[in-house]
Amino acid sequence: MSKSDAMIEFRDVHKYYGDYHALRGITATIRPGEFFSLLGPSGCGKTTLLRTIAGFEDISSGAVLVDGRDMAGVPANKRPTNMVFQSYAIFPHLSVEENVGFGLRRDPRSKEEKARAVGEALEMVGLKGYGKRAAHALSGGQRQRVALARALILKPKVLLLDEPLSALDKKMREQMQMELIKLQRQVGITFILVTHDQEEALVMSDRIAVMFEGEIAQLADPETLYRRPNSRKVADFIGTMNFLPAKVLEEGPEAVEIEAAGFGRIHVEASQVMGKTTPEGATVGFRPETLTILYDGNAATDRESMGTIDEVVYFGDMTYYDVRIDGTDAPVRISMRNVFGRPVLDIGARARVGWSPGALVLFR
Repeated sequence: MSKSDAMIEFRDVHKYYGDYHALRGITATIRPGEFFSLLGPSGCGKTTLLRTIAGFEDISSGAVLVDGRDMAGVPANKRPTNMVFQSYAIFPHLSVEENVGFGLRRDPRSKEEKARAVGEALEMVGLKGYGKRAAHALSGGQRQRVALARALILKPKVLLLDEPLSALDKKMREQMQMELIKLQRQVGITFILVTHDQEEALVMSDRIAVMFEGEIAQLADPETLYRRPNSRKVADFIGTMNFLPAKVLEEGPEAVEIEAAGFGRIHVEASQVMGKTTPEGATVGFRPETLTILYDGNAATDRESMGTIDEVVYFGDMTYYDVRIDGTDAPVRISMRNVFGRPVLDIGARARVGWSPGALVLFR
């Protein structure tokens, strides 16, 4: 791979802490100008992997390359990267402009040039006019912006984000997600985000690496991860996924015929099959929004099953139903948008459920 094809390259990266194998043969590339996320549960290795890029962690074997250069032996302060920490690491005794300009202390530029760079960085993150304010007087969202400005003022090739939004409330978190997306497009450099929040990763990323137990389980764009997860474990981790037991009846190079509980016999295209199928023990997965409750007068666009509503959860714009489809042992989740005039059904009501075979994923 040429230098222009990858900003970050991991080559069979392993990391041990004593006998604990934290990173297990990570091989992946991150493209220039990409918003990339490392997603996974606590302890999966995502922060450790991020820190190997920054130079805060040495690797046990393999190689980490940044912009085509092997980082072996390169200290953190000599790498073309900068990091925004979960805690922001803002100096409370300094003003906003002093915090942002902290990394320029040894920069050979004049005082006026440094001041101009600080002003540009503050304007970039929406804090124009806040330079003289005391850092301890800022809100959580403002402190996060200061941390971003301080990191970006040094013009790194890669900005590393270690769960920077986790301390914010829901509304501010959603606002900052949008601002980070716009900021990344504006500066055009590679952003690498560590998060355990699936929704955050789906919203913000060009591509996502889902990690479990020190390994990358799947690396893909958000839509592929959501629509075509490559394993039941990834499917169960990304959003909400329903699962029903299935039996493989016939298998060919282009399609598989299965019998799924509650759905009957189904023709599944090869692109919907994840892993090698076996005659017993297969599972079909599908997202809540791919099923629909059919009201009186509505005809199924494809297939239809009957079920009984076990639970109703009203969220204002959406209602979530747990429906026990006839012939199944456990209910499935169905999400319905609350458009004007559509009634919310009661627990115990019988329901017609429309679905399409094309929305299913078959897991071995």
